[in-house]
Amino acid sequence: MSKYSGKSASSLKFKHLIYEKKNLRATITINRPEVHNALNYAALRELGAACEDAGWDDDVAVVILTGAGTKAFCTGADMKEWSADFLDTPADFYKWMGVFIETFERLRTIGKPTIARINGMAVGGGNELQMSCDLAIATDDSVIRHVGVARGSVPGAGATQWLPIIVGDRRAREMLFLCEEIPAAKALEWGLVNKVVPRKHLDKAVDEMAEKLINKLPECLRYTKQQLNFWRDFSWGMTIGHVRDWLTIHTGSAEVREGVQAFVEKRPIDYKKLRRTQRTQKR
Repeated sequence: MSKYSGKSASSLKFKHLIYEKKNLRATITINRPEVHNALNYAALRELGAACEDAGWDDDVAVVILTGAGTKAFCTGADMKEWSADFLDTPADFYKWMGVFIETFERLRTIGKPTIARINGMAVGGGNELQMSCDLAIATDDSVIRHVGVARGSVPGAGATQWLPIIVGDRRAREMLFLCEEIPAAKALEWGLVNKVVPRKHLDKAVDEMAEKLINKLPECLRYTKQQLNFWRDFSWGMTIGHVRDWLTIHTGSAEVREGVQAFVEKRPIDYKKLRRTQRTQKR
């Protein structure tokens, strides 16, 4: 076996993922349902390793990405980890963000078609994760949302780059500025997902789409994907380094601290009070 071949799924001892390979499909399941499949450092590392393995395995034609349980596909970065690790040592966020970038790039450039199986909430980095996939099928009770500007972050790791391309500029601004839920039906209308089905039909719909992709020429498909990635790669390459630095510098700021702590403590933010405090500090 070549050192560039994939490994058996069982040999990859993941703690935060369920990884399966069969029938020319690799299925990666983020297995952190207790935190709505939020991504911590360890989960990001495992996701990157799974993508590498699926990309190298010639017996994998299609990669399916999903979340465990029925409530969430993925809700982005684990805010409890953020609160514990980065508010007081924001320089460490630069390292975490590097792993985040590498993982998302590995998924986007895997060289094989990818399907996001959206089985619930896709929030923040979870939406960026599903946008990193080529195609997406969602249950009719799923919602997609961004909360960065309400919770102390900026949605710059895919959302500001790719949402305008996928749904248009005004709709992207609506999602990122207002932080409101986009129901599955509206996501379909906007082109944010390819198909919406009742939950009981989700696996069948994903399997049927995967079978259609398997019955295509792999090299032709890979190159078509590469060309289609041009504008995503261009916008990402021009901005992601800036986002990484901005988030690192501002992770210890009053806005981010308040947003993250409020989320962890499950309390509302007094935005007007925060604005008044900022005005007073400037004087």
